[in-house]
Amino acid sequence: MVKPNFFVVGALKSGTTALCEYLGRHPEIFIPSSKEINYFGSDLALRLPRLTEQQYLEWHFAEAGGEPRVGDGSVWYLYTKKAAAEIHAFDPDARIVIMLRNPVDALYSLHSQFLYTGDEDIRDFGQALAAEPDRRNGNRIPERTSFPEMLYYRDVAAYADQVARFLHTFGRDQVEVHLFDDFVRDIAAVDRSILTFLGVDPGFTTRFQVVNPNKEIRNKPVQEFLKRPPSVVRRIGRWILPGYESRERLRRRMIGWNTRHPDRVPMDRSLRERLTAEFAPEVQRLEALLDRDLSRWRSA
Repeated sequence: MVKPNFFVVGALKSGTTALCEYLGRHPEIFIPSSKEINYFGSDLALRLPRLTEQQYLEWHFAEAGGEPRVGDGSVWYLYTKKAAAEIHAFDPDARIVIMLRNPVDALYSLHSQFLYTGDEDIRDFGQALAAEPDRRNGNRIPERTSFPEMLYYRDVAAYADQVARFLHTFGRDQVEVHLFDDFVRDIAAVDRSILTFLGVDPGFTTRFQVVNPNKEIRNKPVQEFLKRPPSVVRRIGRWILPGYESRERLRRRMIGWNTRHPDRVPMDRSLRERLTAEFAPEVQRLEALLDRDLSRWRSA
């Protein structure tokens, strides 16, 4: 069975959906349409059953057609403490791609995403942050949250230790880190850098359109049905479309029909200033680790 040999591991809301879309168009690269497979990271308390290795490979990589680079784009791998070691045990020569975004912006966008997916039920971002202590004690976690840790917002954006785990496990030669700021400013340059890092033709070009804008659901019951369809619907789906990736593409298309794309309301300025100050020491640690100037992340 085909095995992935590179991983886009994070971070959340940092352009990884667009990046995987662009990389997947390259003739020498295969990336399954189902992002966030979350096979690695056994310390996450997933509510859905974990895949076996055979299911992981058969369901998601059976459509690979001999491409030299096969990828898995799952951004929770960066957050979990065990994924780096588990991926290394799976393939010690794997290439790791990391994209990072200003943590304050990333968390605000992540909260909006969770409202859309049903993983979050507190609509006010500040109140969702204030709920973290209760949620760490197992309280106020929505029934449809995929795993409780995803609502520990501050931990999700504590990048320094997360990146350090992958650098320590794989070494700097096998890990490439990019910033969302650079990706937005010059997508083509970042894309070429990653293609070179993966050892495929960096001259391949594609159209860099917006892939993952802000989203809201049109109909909540329909969204809940599509996120976790009843078992009888899943059985019928497996009969009509035997391939997992085919079913996943159809499900995502239906979710798209139930989606609108409004502009996101700007974050409250006082909250932005407070969070920027709160994350400043973490950003300084990341600056030292990456040897990059991130001073703009320390300014509201």
